Amino acid sequence: MRWQPVLAGVVAALVGFGGSFAVVLTGLRAMGADPAQAASGLLTVCVASAIVAVVLGLRHRVPISIAWSTPGAALLIASGAPADGFPAAVGAFLVCGALIALAGLVPALGRLIGAIPGPVAGAMLAGVLLPLCLAPVRALAEVPALAAPVIGVWLLVGRFARPWAVPAALAVAVPLVLLTGPDPTAGGVGVAPALVWTAPVFDPATLASVGLPLFLVTMAAQNVPGMAVMAQFGYRPPLRPILVATGLATAAGAPVGGHAVNLAAISAALSAGPDAGPDPSRRWIASVSNGVALGLLGLAAGPATAVLLASPPVLVEAVAGLALLGALGGALTSATAEPDGREAAVLTFAVTAAGVGFLGIGAAFWGLLAGTATTLLNRRPKAAVAPEPVPAGQSSKEP
Repeated sequence: MRWQPVLAGVVAALVGFGGSFAVVLTGLRAMGADPAQAASGLLTVCVASAIVAVVLGLRHRVPISIAWSTPGAALLIASGAPADGFPAAVGAFLVCGALIALAGLVPALGRLIGAIPGPVAGAMLAGVLLPLCLAPVRALAEVPALAAPVIGVWLLVGRFARPWAVPAALAVAVPLVLLTGPDPTAGGVGVAPALVWTAPVFDPATLASVGLPLFLVTMAAQNVPGMAVMAQFGYRPPLRPILVATGLATAAGAPVGGHAVNLAAISAALSAGPDAGPDPSRRWIASVSNGVALGLLGLAAGPATAVLLASPPVLVEAVAGLALLGALGGALTSATAEPDGREAAVLTFAVTAAGVGFLGIGAAFWGLLAGTATTLLNRRPKAAVAPEPVPAGQSSKEP
């Protein structure tokens, strides 16, 4: 079917946007963004992802799907607002983009990120995601009339069509909020798309607790799995231009609220797999149509923000938590897969999930530091291999 790649890309955009835009908006609000700044940030990551996806798809003729960092947005929720407010968060976003671009330009930096133990990286992500993934249970206790239908639809649709489970839950949540909540237009967010400039502030504590962990989470939970998904379907695009392009897009979008742009991981399979058509050489069209559709969906950032402002905060977090349950499962699996690294991973998970910061630096940084230090302390030197005994009367040298 000639239009199959185009339709697959549009579906991937609908699933990606509907499944996690609430996480992005909640994360930006947690960083201190006002409603207009949060809407601007959602619009920015949509448009930036669209531009990078179209450019890379046309340039390399490979289904390179680009999206925002959903785990990164979850990190923002867990970190909380910086002392210097949203401008300090913007500075952290800008530094994150610079680091992503540098990882593509400087191979040594990429190797340094790769040296972080996999269990520790997975445990840090799991610790970030855990509090948010507990929100559906809290919502069921606090607002049962709203949460029960949302969770019920998520369970039912997930039984038959997992990618559509969260969008379906949102489709139920929105009318419930409109019927029972305050007027969405009272939040002061315009319907028309608008970019809001925020001058960055470079606060060392925020850079350490938000910027660096955001970079690490984006690399470990988005870019690396994204490359793996494409390799699974036989595509091996060059990583360097992808990192440079997404890093520059992140840095350029930071002053208008964008937090991170990167390779898509989960939705990448929709564009690179058989759903995008039987001819692998034409599946790049799916990633381009995905980008175009995502950019158009970004025009709805204002109304989406208005609806979320009218929702009970715990319900918003519940929908975000449902969207991240799969990511939490993957992170926990990665954290506990290697017996030798399990102790360091558990420590990383405990420190990060505790959510307690020190010296003005958030828990994700300390969890990563604790896990890495424990790994180094527990590393055992390789035992020297004793030479095999030489039978009597034979020379130890090779003939």
